Amino acid sequence: MTNSSQTSDLPTIRFYGGIPGALFPFFVFLAGVMVIALSGAPDERGFWPVLILALCLGLLLAKDRKNYCVSVIEGMSQPIVMIMITAWMLASIIGVLMSETGFVEALTWAASQLHLGGTAFVIASFLICCIVSVSTGSSFGTILICAPLLFPAGGILGAHLATLAGAIIGGATFGDCIAPISDTTIASAVSQNADIIGTVRSRLKYVIPAAFVAVVFYALSAGLRSNPAQNIMPGLEGSPRGLPMLVVPVLIIVLLLKKKHLLHGLLMGLLAGVVLGLSLKLLLLNRLLSLNLEDFSAQSFVIDGINRAVGISFFTILLMGLVSTLKASGLLDRLVEFSAKRSRTLRHTESWISGAVGAAVLLTCHSIVAILTVGEFARETGEKVGLHRYRRANLLSLVVCTFPFILPYFIPVILMANTTSSGMEYGIPPVSPLQTGLHNFISWALLAMVLFAVVSGFGRHSDDKAT
Repeated sequence: MTNSSQTSDLPTIRFYGGIPGALFPFFVFLAGVMVIALSGAPDERGFWPVLILALCLGLLLAKDRKNYCVSVIEGMSQPIVMIMITAWMLASIIGVLMSETGFVEALTWAASQLHLGGTAFVIASFLICCIVSVSTGSSFGTILICAPLLFPAGGILGAHLATLAGAIIGGATFGDCIAPISDTTIASAVSQNADIIGTVRSRLKYVIPAAFVAVVFYALSAGLRSNPAQNIMPGLEGSPRGLPMLVVPVLIIVLLLKKKHLLHGLLMGLLAGVVLGLSLKLLLLNRLLSLNLEDFSAQSFVIDGINRAVGISFFTILLMGLVSTLKASGLLDRLVEFSAKRSRTLRHTESWISGAVGAAVLLTCHSIVAILTVGEFARETGEKVGLHRYRRANLLSLVVCTFPFILPYFIPVILMANTTSSGMEYGIPPVSPLQTGLHNFISWALLAMVLFAVVSGFGRHSDDKAT
């Protein structure tokens, strides 16, 4: 895949107030997102009005409003944005398919057959969510699929609730960082002109050690604070019927390993999942498509999957339009020039890339937009000092899998905290976003890994030798 940045084609925009004027809409957006997120709203649709307001403010502050509008549309229509939306859409459909065919219930059943206690169930929940997130490529999907099953079951077994919530979101984080069909993996690889499978292979040396560290901390945290178990209630013990659906993610990964196009892998995985689900009677025929002629509506697991992707897709489109105006203001060009003069070593360059994407994700509250925002900067700055494309892609992904899964005003943390209300009907209290983020030990481990890798150079030379 090739980089699709269109920065060089954007018209130059000057803002009243200079660079502060260009940044003002972003600060309004950030303030709005924080207020909405901290109020407990996990749906990206709530952020649409804030983004429209930010775009309106940018228009009022722009000296050339025609160029501003052109820049917004150019940012929204980048090919890489369409790649991400297509990936979200198909991955969401596959996620719904895996859910409806009992894949998570099968993993839960396997855990229940081992008669796990509270501490062991926390670790099992982390591993189950790792498998699901790698299979679906979606952290949001993993949380929505797994949390309503695993959180009540773990609470009944006496697991420490905050640690259990942290383990579920931690497993979702793992797949978001490492899955070949993850939006984070795709965005980081494509933005650096790197192949997806090569990027994933090179990333294992960073993520696997972080996962081991996380397991240790989950075990210690749960082991010190778990309670006596109760009896598992009906509906939470799971069923083994959905285990054959493991074929779906395996097929997708095999196709990508053979260097098939991402769309090829996702569509073939979806087709195989439908055929397998129907043949094993795990998927009802009417879930493919059913029509209600009375109210002129249609129902399908495909429609449900696309609906899941709508919120994040339009959020990304609007935000990429806003980001494009910042690029057109010349701020990022200045950043490239400024960092290039000071990046005389690989370590300096890696520090600039990590810091830039960290600042971008804190400013935009969106992992993928953060990667796309600094992707060109990372590529140009890294190429000047000979930093390998895998290393650049890995730094981008590792950083954006930290803050959004730790801080209590980001959507994944809010979403995970909200899904812990699934335990209330069993007498299990919910967990706050702050406690959820604090107990996401894999994100903390990934943050430590980034700092260690940049300071020590760990993994740098092996990335250079990667093919």
